[in-house]
Amino acid sequence: MIGISDKTYKLYLEALENLGDEFKKIDDIRMYNTNKVLNAFWNNNVCETDFNSTTGYGYNDQGRDTIEKVYAEIFKSESALVRNQIISGSHALAKTLFGLLRPGDLLLAISGRPYDTLHEVIGIKENKSSLKSFGVKYDEIDLVNNDFDYERIKDYLLNNKVKVIHIQRSRGYSTRDAIDINKVEKVCKLIKDVSSESIIMVDNCYCELVTTKEPIEVGADICVGSLIKNLGAGIAPNGGYVVGKKKLVELVAEALTLPGEGSEVGPTLGANKSFLQGLFLAPQVVTNALKIGIVTSYMMEKLGYKVSPKYNDSRTDIVTTIEFGNSKDLIDFCTGIQSGSPVDSNALTIPVDMPGYDNKVIMAAGAFTQGSSIELSCDGPIREPYIAYLQGGLTYESGVIGVLKAIDKIIRKEE
Repeated sequence: MIGISDKTYKLYLEALENLGDEFKKIDDIRMYNTNKVLNAFWNNNVCETDFNSTTGYGYNDQGRDTIEKVYAEIFKSESALVRNQIISGSHALAKTLFGLLRPGDLLLAISGRPYDTLHEVIGIKENKSSLKSFGVKYDEIDLVNNDFDYERIKDYLLNNKVKVIHIQRSRGYSTRDAIDINKVEKVCKLIKDVSSESIIMVDNCYCELVTTKEPIEVGADICVGSLIKNLGAGIAPNGGYVVGKKKLVELVAEALTLPGEGSEVGPTLGANKSFLQGLFLAPQVVTNALKIGIVTSYMMEKLGYKVSPKYNDSRTDIVTTIEFGNSKDLIDFCTGIQSGSPVDSNALTIPVDMPGYDNKVIMAAGAFTQGSSIELSCDGPIREPYIAYLQGGLTYESGVIGVLKAIDKIIRKEE
């Protein structure tokens, strides 16, 4: 293979010989989810006129309304908000929290501390615009052995009035596993039995279409994610979604736009076609990302690195972690991913300070859409134990080649 050493390529061929069963499981899920997406398109009569654009206030945008009906059906929710005015997953989460919480309310995170970019939103890290600055209280309960601490959650809810319960399915920059949908279902049932008025909010970033069920189906009240991750399939240029109970989604819409107008306004500015086309392709692209992650796990484990999930583990999100134990190998691997990217392959990846993060972060992402982590990308904070977080890949072949270049860089360094 051009630009790849024989040793690395032979390791890849070995991986392929052992991954047939794992690939078959992923392909079965892809077929199920493709059928689900197509049925939502058919049932809501998606047509070419839905690609039309609005400007200004965006009143009566037929395409936007159709997209939101499609999302609501796929997630089995009462309502959906799918907007290009949402700039990222973190933005969608922030708007949801500000839409649902009021001064004096209590926010409880039950999957441990949320992702770094929410720390200033919540007030874990001081910020004059945080929820804390508006009088919203916060507490958290850590996971135990990669599962919810059910007894502690039950006890907490019996003794405290909690307005919103936050669940982050993907691991963020932690070392824990992503949270399986069956565990989400179990904890939702517990919460509803003990504190039925509490709102269960799920951060679903990186997890969409990885399995056959989504959080609303198993008891969550509201679910949030990004369109430059799984559901945008590398086609959507930006955007985010919120799905769930109608009254809750509308509160978020009013936080995004303004009270009294909510979801009725918001011009699409030409985004409708890319949103629909991205959603149409999403089951296939998510499958590509999962297969790339499985190949990576197999190869890196064979090379002696600690990976999560392992190649034959069930997957809950598209993220694969590789623990390097030192900053140099982490940086070298990310440099290899950058050199294998279709865009900016000659860019030098170096750790830098990033808004919302406490440590320097290295990010490798030669992507067609800036920050799109459904495209092959790899990043990690420069802190112990020096973990790389690999995700994405629009096509299986291009993603694997990028990973092979990164592995080759590690192997050649060791020779």
